[in-house]
This record gives sequence, C-alpha cells and structure tokens, in this order.
Amino acid sequence: MKKYILSLDQGTTSSRAIVFDYDGLPVASAQTEFRQYYPKSSWVEHDPGEIWSTQLDVARKAMKKASLKGEDIAAIGITNQRETTIIWNRKTGKPVHRAIVWQDRRTAEYCDSLKKEGLQAKIRKKTGLIIDAYFSATKIRWILDNVKDARQMAEKGDLAFGTVDSWLLWNLSGGRLHLTDVTNASRTMLFNINTLKWDNELLKLFNIPEKILPEVRSSSEVYGDTGDLFSAPIPLAGIAGDQQAALFGQMCTEPGMVKNTYGTGCFMVMNVGDKPIASKNNLLTTIAWKIGDQTTYALEGSIFIAGAVVQWLRDSLGVIKKSADVEKLAAAVSDSGGVFFVPAFAGLGAPYWNQHARGTITGITRGSTAAHIARAALDSIAFQTLDVLEAMKQDSKINIKELRVDGGAVVNNGLMQFQSDVLSTNVIRPVITETTALGAAYLAGLATGYWQGIAAIRKQWKADRKFKPSAKTTEVKKLVEGWRRAVKAAENWAETGDSKS
Repeated sequence: MKKYILSLDQGTTSSRAIVFDYDGLPVASAQTEFRQYYPKSSWVEHDPGEIWSTQLDVARKAMKKASLKGEDIAAIGITNQRETTIIWNRKTGKPVHRAIVWQDRRTAEYCDSLKKEGLQAKIRKKTGLIIDAYFSATKIRWILDNVKDARQMAEKGDLAFGTVDSWLLWNLSGGRLHLTDVTNASRTMLFNINTLKWDNELLKLFNIPEKILPEVRSSSEVYGDTGDLFSAPIPLAGIAGDQQAALFGQMCTEPGMVKNTYGTGCFMVMNVGDKPIASKNNLLTTIAWKIGDQTTYALEGSIFIAGAVVQWLRDSLGVIKKSADVEKLAAAVSDSGGVFFVPAFAGLGAPYWNQHARGTITGITRGSTAAHIARAALDSIAFQTLDVLEAMKQDSKINIKELRVDGGAVVNNGLMQFQSDVLSTNVIRPVITETTALGAAYLAGLATGYWQGIAAIRKQWKADRKFKPSAKTTEVKKLVEGWRRAVKAAENWAETGDSKS
C-alpha cells in the first residue's frame, strides 16, 4: 500500500498541514489562521486551545483532500513557531494562561536587570543565546509569578511546561507524551547545548522547578502514536523548530551550508557541524537537529524587517496596492539612485542588536521617486542578509559557496538577482519552497524507515533557479559602503534621547 507523511506546521499566525509523498512532493494541504491577542502594548498571546483545535482540523482536512485515512499515513512530523510558552495542568490538560508568544516583550525589563548583573557571558556559554525576552525562560517565570497558585502547583509537579511542539504532542497522544526535541529545548534559555541537558544552575537562576519540564529527545525518532484520534494510530516521529526544519528541508546537511527564509523578517541559519561555535558577532548558537547519536549545530541571525518593509510601502505609504506590485515598481529604475533605506522599525537585529535604532531613508534628492524608494526598500533586504552572512563567515571561518533561499519574497527575481550580486555568491531557489513542513516530514520519515537515510532524500532536493553574481565588483563595493553609512545614520539617531521614547 502506498503511504504518505503528514507534516504539521504550526506557525505564528496560522496552523497548516501538508501531506507529502515518497518523492517529497506535496499532495494536499490545508491552512487556518487563528486569533492574535494583544492585551497590552508589546504583549502578544495565543489561545493554546485554538492552536490545538486549528492544527487538528487542518490535519484532518489535508488527509480528506488526499482521500487518506490514518492507516495511509506512515508518520506525523511536527514543526512549530519557536520559544512560544505554554503551561498547562497535567490532570485536566487545561492551560493555566494563554500562550506567551515569542514576539512578546513583557519581560524585557527583567532581561535588562539580568544583563546588569553581568550574567550575559554565563548564559551565552551554556545556551548559545543572548539574554532576551524572545526566549522561553523569562516567560515561564512570568506565568509562575503572575497566575494564582501556579508556582505552588508547579512545585508539586501538577503543571507541565512546553513550547508549541510539546503542547501538540501532548494533545496528539491523549496526554501520554510530555516531550520536546533538542532544537526547541535549545531556544528556552534553560538548556545547556554542550551537555544536552536542562541546566540546574539556570533553573535556579530563573526559579523554575525542573518537575514542569518535558523530557528532551532527538529530532527524529518514534515518540509514540496518536491512539484513536484518527481512523488508525499514526506514529509521532519527528520534531524541529521552524527555522531548523527549514534548514533540514533545504538539505543543508554539510557544514558551511546556509539557508535564508524571507518572510516578515529574515532568518538565516548555517550548519556548522558537530561542535557549537561561539559567535563573536552577535549571532545565536543553536542546535540544528539531532538524529540518532549525532547532534548538528548551527549559527543563526535574525533580521526583524524584511517582507514587512513591502507591507509598509503598501499600507503606510500607499505607493503600491498589493505586495506583488513592488517588483514592477522597483524595476522601473535601474538602481536606487543613491537612496538607502534602513528599515529599523523595531530596532536593528543581527549583527547590530540595537533596539533603539529607527527607520532611516538617506540620499533623497529632488529626482528621487517612489520607484527609487521601492528599490531601496527591496535592496535593504539583500543588504541586511549580507551583514548576517559576513558575520557567519567570520564566526565559522568557512567560505560560503551558495545561499539556499525560501519564503514569500523569493518569487521576486529582481531581489534574488540583487542578493546574488551583493553577496558575490550563487543564490539558489528550490522547486519545493515549502521547506519548513518538508523538513519535519523528512525527520519523521527517517525515524520510521519511510526513507532509508539522508543520502536518499538529498537526491530529492532540486533547484528551480540559480542566480549568479553579474554586477561589477567595484559597483557592489560602492553600494555596500553606502549601506553601511546609512546604518550608521540610523544608529546615530538612536543616540539621541528622542528615539528611546
């Protein structure tokens, strides 16, 4: 009987499910958006019940579209929005609070106080992360300190913490499994990426009882099954956080291979092999995946504003009606005419990490048009990617031969060509751009013997188009110098009191 893999892709704004066949091709999919809650400025929450119900619903819909039953599915793989924090009652299965989303900044002041105590180096050495409200540890502490009776229940072992993968696994298994994988554990700021264990010193620092934590497993193994949730039990067999899943889906399985996901922001991740590399350039060190006894590490750089700059041109400036129009508008000019756009709407991410920087447009003249600004906005995505890639080269001491790309913006051929020119590196867009869901499917299929090893699935990765550098080196150098000057202007603005209000 022909079998398939079901991939659950639980994202920040929607839940998706995709059925893949043996050739790694999508057969059917379903997607549902869910509600975002903003109870206070810079607070972001989700309803864990809605995360679960939408994910189960799209799983069933995707299977129905493909006319499949439980017995036709060889395994389920899970990939998820990372760092988002859920705590629930082990007995009732009910959450004690809404999920606190990775974007939430309510613990920023507490993070500042940890930095002032001089804990940055210690936490970085153990976890590979910088101290930031982005990660789960301070969110867990906040729930235990702010929900009535939560801390006492946690001390007694009545509560369970999980990132979204753990929450889905708990519900998929009918409450039998309380597990996570190394990739999601490595984003909590509680997990020692050197020993691959929860760190007692960090648990003590954040005042978090170990009893609430899930057991940490590899990214590719059979954890259990779905019981009677579908028409037949389906093995639950692969887990990876979204960016790590995309790295695997892009088949970046050798040290030095890099992928960049172009979404609202950009996430660039580089495979650095079997030993963690401590970044000297403000990148994160994280776990890429663990298969069998082999752990693979990665460097990651986060760019806050990428596709969001196009949304800003559409919604705030009104120079385009729909996002896809930006390519045509930008192509109306041969270059940005000396205009540089630093989209630091929410500060600057890697490698600058300047939270007080603000968006800046420089080099405007009377001859500057909407097309020049649109071109400069798209160029900014490529320049920010260059900044992160340069940091990766310096940290890893590896020369990067190509960049594999995925995400919404990669359909823009002009941007991808400019990206190749700026990096002086080949940029490769794959045929299957659903790389996040595909990565989770691959991890699940490897665990169940659906695919016979990485070599078998590596053959499935195919390039749709390769963009090769074609611009003159002198021109590129001049453009990069202009970009760096524009970034300095954005940072200089941050030094004034006004920008910090």
